[in-house]
Amino acid sequence: MNVNRVQLLDLIDSNPAFVTELATAGCITCSQREHIINILQPRDRNGKLLEFLTRRSVAHYQKFISILAKKQARLLRLLTTGGGEVFYI
Repeated sequence: MNVNRVQLLDLIDSNPAFVTELATAGCITCSQREHIINILQPRDRNGKLLEFLTRRSVAHYQKFISILAKKQARLLRLLTTGGGEVFYI
């Protein structure tokens, strides 16, 4: 993710529904969800989301990828290679 971090800061749509789904799936905690939702600037929200994801386990990151595939599939190419190998944080 570090390779494409700058692009992800501008491209992730970290709207409240998406962030809530991440919290419900356990990708982030409820308190992290609240923190992200209260950030006004989208780029800052995305930065905090990526920061929180770097502190979670590989399993949490894989859940994030799964949700992203359903909600924002256009971003998957920034996080995976053709063989499905994930670029970890």
